[in-house]
Amino acid sequence: MTFRGLWEVRLNSTQSAMALRSAVAGPEKGNGTETLAKECGSVSVAFPLAMMITGMVGNGLAMLLAYRAYQKKENQRKRPFLLCIGSLALTDLAGQLLTSPVVITVYLANRKWQAVDPSHGLCAFFGLAMTVFGLCPLFIASAMAVERALAIRAPHWYTSHMKTRLTKTVLLGVWLTSFAFALLPIVGIGKYTLQWPGTWCFISTKDHDNPWVGSAFAFLGLLSLAVTVACNMATIIALVCRCWSKSSTSRSRRQWGRITMETFIQLLGIMCVLLACWSPLLVTMLKVTFNPNPMNQCRESCNQTQSTEQQPECNFSLTNIRLASLNQILDPWVYLLLRKIFLQKFCQVAHAISCRSQDRWKG
Repeated sequence: MTFRGLWEVRLNSTQSAMALRSAVAGPEKGNGTETLAKECGSVSVAFPLAMMITGMVGNGLAMLLAYRAYQKKENQRKRPFLLCIGSLALTDLAGQLLTSPVVITVYLANRKWQAVDPSHGLCAFFGLAMTVFGLCPLFIASAMAVERALAIRAPHWYTSHMKTRLTKTVLLGVWLTSFAFALLPIVGIGKYTLQWPGTWCFISTKDHDNPWVGSAFAFLGLLSLAVTVACNMATIIALVCRCWSKSSTSRSRRQWGRITMETFIQLLGIMCVLLACWSPLLVTMLKVTFNPNPMNQCRESCNQTQSTEQQPECNFSLTNIRLASLNQILDPWVYLLLRKIFLQKFCQVAHAISCRSQDRWKG
């Protein structure tokens, strides 16, 4: 066999091997794309729609109950607290009304943000709304925790200094501070960018977009959580000490015992909800500052392919923002509605069940 014949045989064998590799690699790539599309399409428009409706009902009911209680003359000492609850419900409701319709529209457009917002002006508005209505509830929760701690630990100072005007000033300061911080990416300090899977916008955590703005958001949020937890724990400790200082047979101690138990359950629910909803997002944003590479590799849209190794990191970020959004739905229940409905009804039902069980046992 000549040298030319040997070369043709070797060339044909190489082409056959390459064709075999293409045939094997092709289906794997296709399966990866199909799996990615399946993961991206796992959540339908019903999810944000249900969250919006549930949040509107809960926050609207909380605002109505807070307003009715605020108008009663016997609740004058509770007016600062009721004003904070009404403001928190109003803030959560406004945040849902401004952000949820945008998310629903993008879902209906098959998660193609570019088709809904070609100029990216809506992305900046959405990111600003997410920042404002993310910080405001955290700051208001801290203000309510401080107000409750002062009412229990320093009742004389609270009665003489804590007026409705001071509460309104604090709430106005909270809203203005949150709005001023949210304007930083608008004026060029940081940037609002589209986030995975292309259905929401938030502060960018990439190196070239001033990632310290996202770190500042996380730091402020974690500071608010720390203040809330510390003040709530101080309130619980003060109530327990005051309860034990009463005479063991006095009616006052039984009353303080009931108040302490109800307040303990409510404050524990508040702390659990805040920590569960906000801690994952805030801690992740703080970690990205020190190790931005994993999150920077997340594509802006579901329609863009990415490796399956990056998929869990991106989905984890999406889960974090959904948990933070869930806090807007749970706020009115843990602050007001559960205290009015759950605590009293739970005691009544438990008492009725115990009485029936005793009657059956006697029978």
